[in-house]
Amino acid sequence: MSDPGVLSFTHQGWEQVLAKVKRALVYLDAACAESLHWGCGSTRLLEAVGGPACHLREFEPTAVGGGAEQPKAVFVLSCLLKGRIVETLRDIICRSHFQYCVVVTAVNHAVHLTANHVPAAAAAELEGQQPVFEQLEEKLCEWMGNMNYTAEVLHVPLLLAPAAPHLALTPAFASLFPLLPRDVHLLNSARPDKRRLGSLGEVDATALPPELLLQIRCLVSGLSSLCEHLGVREECFAVGSLSRIIAADLANYAPAKNRRKTAAGRASVVFVDRTLDLTGAVGHHGDNLVEKMLSVLPQLPGHTNDVMVNMVELTALHTEEENWNAVAPGCLAQSSDMAGKALWEALLNTKHKEAVMEVRRHLVEAASRENLPIKMSMGRVTPGQLTTYIQLFKNNLKALVNHCGLLQLGLATVQTLKHPHTAKWDNFLAFERLLLQSVGESTMSVVLSQLLPMIKPSHQRTKDDYCPEELLILLIYIYSVSGEFTADKNLGEAEENVKKTLAQVFCEESELSPLLQKITGCDSSINLTFHKSKIAMDELFTSLRDVAGARNLMKQFKSVYVPGNHTHQASYKPLLKQVVEEIFHPEKPDPVDIEHMSSGLTDLLKTGFSMFMKVSRPHPSDHPLLIFFVVGGVTVSEAKMIKDLVPSLKPGTQVIVLSTRLLKPLNIPELLFATDRLHPDLGF
Repeated sequence: MSDPGVLSFTHQGWEQVLAKVKRALVYLDAACAESLHWGCGSTRLLEAVGGPACHLREFEPTAVGGGAEQPKAVFVLSCLLKGRIVETLRDIICRSHFQYCVVVTAVNHAVHLTANHVPAAAAAELEGQQPVFEQLEEKLCEWMGNMNYTAEVLHVPLLLAPAAPHLALTPAFASLFPLLPRDVHLLNSARPDKRRLGSLGEVDATALPPELLLQIRCLVSGLSSLCEHLGVREECFAVGSLSRIIAADLANYAPAKNRRKTAAGRASVVFVDRTLDLTGAVGHHGDNLVEKMLSVLPQLPGHTNDVMVNMVELTALHTEEENWNAVAPGCLAQSSDMAGKALWEALLNTKHKEAVMEVRRHLVEAASRENLPIKMSMGRVTPGQLTTYIQLFKNNLKALVNHCGLLQLGLATVQTLKHPHTAKWDNFLAFERLLLQSVGESTMSVVLSQLLPMIKPSHQRTKDDYCPEELLILLIYIYSVSGEFTADKNLGEAEENVKKTLAQVFCEESELSPLLQKITGCDSSINLTFHKSKIAMDELFTSLRDVAGARNLMKQFKSVYVPGNHTHQASYKPLLKQVVEEIFHPEKPDPVDIEHMSSGLTDLLKTGFSMFMKVSRPHPSDHPLLIFFVVGGVTVSEAKMIKDLVPSLKPGTQVIVLSTRLLKPLNIPELLFATDRLHPDLGF
């Protein structure tokens, strides 16, 4: 078996679930379905269930129950077993004929005790016991109608959706996003005057709402299980305010103390707040085909990290739009197709041009192996050329089955290259480069005035013009890359002009997108008055000012902007790159903005003694494994950059990139303007 990693961790978890599902009805929630999708695939689950019928169902209040011929159910859930989740379990079981129920939760029992307000001292005395799970087992038997029936409740850490050996996402925490300065005001509204917070730097765990704290503890529970699987004792580090709280919670997580004593390996876990650099998340400088796929293809329903690939091209149906939903969509995740998986990992790790050539090479080789009549053509790869290769498989069922994963990625490539938004990618990139030059040479008011003529109502826009959502992406880029700027007398006027113009454009939209509905608080443009739209713009620009000031508390990582000179144009230097370079600085100075989180008295003593004795403080480059967790999402290009940069700076160091989700530019305004960041819905 290969060395432990994110793939083996996920496989091990799902093997425990698969051992329970034979001849069962299986109910999954969206986050666990996404972990399965990337980890081992639904085919593997169906094989484990056995039988001719499909026995997979979505876990939801209206889910169909089990009939008399379906006596066994397995529920696979990413969340705490509490509140509405338990009510949904009860409702499904009560309308079924189950005699055997298994409930799998990705959250361990210790966190269930915390959620049920059991004090830490009392929880410590319960080590080895699982009263919350045992009580639920009794309830399950009660709901099944016979206390002699069988019920099991168990914890399996189904935390990750592994996109590659070096990259994994946490679907259950896709909405987790770092705090912004405006959140301090919201936190203060629940605090007495004497205990008001002055800035994000003062926010600690005691200041957070209980729902957010519990969400963090659920994440920490999963990360602790990952460290246990990897066989490491972790040192925790953080860059940013929410990262500091998460890192401190992991460092002091009581259930991890025993496993740390016996762990043979060591690792550094570095958490970084996404909000410190939104430029990389909304920018279009990542020369990667997968980033474009994620941006232009429709999202796979119920998923945060995959897209739908139209497969009609491989059927006898006409390719008109009305037939698109007649055939199940393809996707990017190829967890059970080895050839597809190899191509997917190649696409993650190559630039756009090389990736397209790699797709052609794989198609040609597959067609040759199947003895299909392929006509070789060299030179530039075109969508038409790839389509010709793909259609060779159309009427050959054996070839289709053998190369299904490859064909999905081939069609995803064709549909991305032909998509009108892909042509716009270069327009974005050109304007972003122009903005970079302007930021160094002009005031913020001048930069905003360059954007003003590009804000056009729907009836004046051509296909090359920017829609409101795209303008928001450009505004986030401007404010994030600029950072803290000096307000001049013209700035207020320039911002006001942009606000008014945008407010009017919002009002004139024929239909409001979900994002615009969220920002304006209106579900229809008919109900959106200019007054309402202008209030929304005022709030939006408050958030943009927060984005610009996100690095104010940093001492070292204050800027992502590199000014130009007579030999180089101005450029953007990713904060994640700066953090990695600082971690592996050859002189190994004490990090300024990368905070170490102590995990008890020994660490505190070591840190204290280091002030007046020669005791080395823990440093993130000390260990052979670096786990780099970006809180709030990471792009494909950023993950590749970290994967390539770490071994180049310190050969032999292994790196795993974790994040809450894979990002495309439009995700950032959705996360930034979400109203439930401080109070996530945990199903209670």
